Amino acid sequence: MMEYEAVLMRAEHRTVSLLSVDDVGVLLDAIAAVAEPIRLAYLWRPTLPDAEYDMVLETAVNGGADGLVTLNRRHFGAVTARCDIAPLSPAQGVTRMEAFANARSQPCGEG
Repeated sequence: MMEYEAVLMRAEHRTVSLLSVDDVGVLLDAIAAVAEPIRLAYLWRPTLPDAEYDMVLETAVNGGADGLVTLNRRHFGAVTARCDIAPLSPAQGVTRMEAFANARSQPCGEG
């Protein structure tokens, strides 16, 4: 969560996303409310061209993720395909989360 906060609070990210400092706080609170801690069961480093992304990939694999939201999809391409994890742009990630939320909000038997 600390890395999310550090990145999301950067002025350039807030400018592009049109989020205020308070908006980022609300977003981080929402993430914290649904996030599940993941214990890394194995390490495969180095796997990716940038070692900083190895921890992200390990967490996604160990957490059973089917998608990984990143601004650097090219770093994850071939490896995520082998792991059956889709590298998603932020817009694709939001679209996927909205679809998931909408599907969950449908009463049983509808949708």
